[in-house]
Amino acid sequence: KRITQANYTKMLRTALLVTLFTVASAFLPSTPTTAFLTFAPRMQTYTSSTPSTPLFMSEVEYEDMTWEGEYPPSKVLGPIMSKMPSGLLGMLSALSLAICVYSCAQSGVLQQEPGAMSSGSWVKWYYVLGGFGGPLAWGMHVASWIQRKNGM
Repeated sequence: KRITQANYTKMLRTALLVTLFTVASAFLPSTPTTAFLTFAPRMQTYTSSTPSTPLFMSEVEYEDMTWEGEYPPSKVLGPIMSKMPSGLLGMLSALSLAICVYSCAQSGVLQQEPGAMSSGSWVKWYYVLGGFGGPLAWGMHVASWIQRKNGM
């Protein structure tokens, strides 16, 4: 069956109308929802036969990590970083950032070698690993700020 000029015009008008409603609905204010979902962990206790250590506890309690105020308590940093002083976390953050910058700079130097981009020889595993220092530095600097606010 061939599409006639009249059918083509009807389809074009329908498509334009649907497009118009779709675009117009994008600019309407969203309706406020009345139900809010919260996902707070329940307090549960599990026991096992393994000995209790600072990193692996035999009785694990999942507690609510919400807080009120400007900054969270140190317990949100976990069992290791919550005991570290702010200055040490700041120095580790600076070291991680320096490793990231060095890795990115050295990758840039290797990219300048002839044929490095086509062969992929500029990609070194240790520079890729050093590139993860940037996000690590950000996380440690936030942990350092939390510890400083909590007086550690």
